[in-house]
Amino acid sequence: MGANDAASGELTARRYLTDLAAGERRRLRLAVLAGTAAGLLTIAQLVLLARFISRLVVDGASSGELVPLLAGLLAMLALRALALYLQETLAQAASLGIRQRARRALLDHLARLGPVRLTSRHSASLASQLVEQVEALDGYFARFQPQLWLAVLVPLAVLLAALWLDWLAAIFLLASAPLIPLFMALVGMGAERLNREQFAAVTRLSGHFIDRVRGITTLQLFGRTAQATREVHAAADDYRQRSMRTLRLAFLSSAVLEFFASVAIAVVAIYVGFGLLGYIEYGPAEELTLFSGLLVLLLAPEFFQPLRSLSQHYHDRAAALGAAEGLVALLNEAPDAGRLPGMAVPAPARDVLVELEAVSVDYPGRGRVLGPVDLTLAAGDVVAVTGPSGVGKSSLLQLLAGFVAPASGCIRRVEGLRLAWMDQRPLLIQGSLADNLRLAAPDAGETEMRGALARAGLGELLAMLPLGLETRLGERGVGLSGGQAQRLALARVFLSRASLVLLDEPTASLDAETEGHLLEALQGLAEEGRALVIATHHPALMALSRRRLSLEAQATPQEERDDASA
Repeated sequence: MGANDAASGELTARRYLTDLAAGERRRLRLAVLAGTAAGLLTIAQLVLLARFISRLVVDGASSGELVPLLAGLLAMLALRALALYLQETLAQAASLGIRQRARRALLDHLARLGPVRLTSRHSASLASQLVEQVEALDGYFARFQPQLWLAVLVPLAVLLAALWLDWLAAIFLLASAPLIPLFMALVGMGAERLNREQFAAVTRLSGHFIDRVRGITTLQLFGRTAQATREVHAAADDYRQRSMRTLRLAFLSSAVLEFFASVAIAVVAIYVGFGLLGYIEYGPAEELTLFSGLLVLLLAPEFFQPLRSLSQHYHDRAAALGAAEGLVALLNEAPDAGRLPGMAVPAPARDVLVELEAVSVDYPGRGRVLGPVDLTLAAGDVVAVTGPSGVGKSSLLQLLAGFVAPASGCIRRVEGLRLAWMDQRPLLIQGSLADNLRLAAPDAGETEMRGALARAGLGELLAMLPLGLETRLGERGVGLSGGQAQRLALARVFLSRASLVLLDEPTASLDAETEGHLLEALQGLAEEGRALVIATHHPALMALSRRRLSLEAQATPQEERDDASA
């Protein structure tokens, strides 16, 4: 981490990967240990194989004399397979643990940012980061990280064995070794950039595609489906070309590395061959035997194998760095100071849920959008927030929910305050009715869910559904009318047992019958002792309230009693 990074406190892609690896250092070290053991067993296996051939060809040993060597060879083979299995299993377990922790950290960070801060990010791009970019870390931790150590330890063991047999052959191996890391570094510079561009392209493609799917009805109405299809095809083709460039670079780099490794092995083979034939009289060449020469030839490919494996996994490193760039950009987005979980806040006065004192809200580029506001909420309060559009009604609800932090003033909340949110377009997910209800109450039983639906006015509808609570809904509540979706959201509020309920224009676009039922249900919530804050223009909701908070542009809001409810 550079000095600037340390000063700013921001993550970099490399530091992020290092921090993730620290949590699984024990398993990664055991994987390296198992891989090193496999390398040493390979050397032992080649020694036995060379001895077996030497005894058979040179010494003319009988089959009985060769049985111990053959048994040892088979034992080494079995032990090596076990060591490789342990290496793979440990590395995969470490990678799985790291990816799980990475996803949890990302989800926690998204929760800290809140829905308001995330409006600038497309849901499809966030899903791509949580799924594809986190999965792209797998190869880096499961293969590249252990192989990085094995590319040093195993060749060193092979080099020592070659040095014991023939120091000149060991010099040939040592001289050719730097070529592979050199080309890996050169290739990695381009591969990292291409992978970063590839992840950016697939993120854009995800958002582009889901936008077209969501707007398919509008596109059909205006006759633009053919153009939208061409745009999606063009975006997909751009991603295809970027993917092929990445693969082309990976295959080209592998071919170059294989070439240099083959040349180095060929040089060793020529030296051993001419040394055995007596054409080389320099150094240890005259002392070469079938055993030592054959063993040097067998060890030469094993010297380069860890380096070749590292080069094959080098694109995993490039992919991980490209993915980490996008993840770090998200993690470096700091949440509002007022939204940090577990932050100590002053306790409000007795019997008060939330208390705002001279609170204001500012947005970058827009300046002040709300405040200063003074508001006290106690159990059973029903407050209607009124005012012209754009005056800050939604911002006040977001402030009460903790989605944004105040620019000035003080907020006091009861510790552990539970709240529920409901607006004119409730969030409904693709899944069953029960799945949507459990968003507010994960532990709710069937009886509780049926009771909440009945209170929300969906009891008759539920009785007519063949699958009952297991009836499937489409994305954004496809299968329900607007009024039914509102009632389902209201049932979630009943299940949530929230002390504070925030409602943003909950009766917009509803028919008179549904609106009347909704008003009765809200009245029931107030009678249960829950505090309701309703941002509305609707006279019926104003009549339901016991207090009104009238917001006016560039003026101090005035809280007044509703004479009708008083």
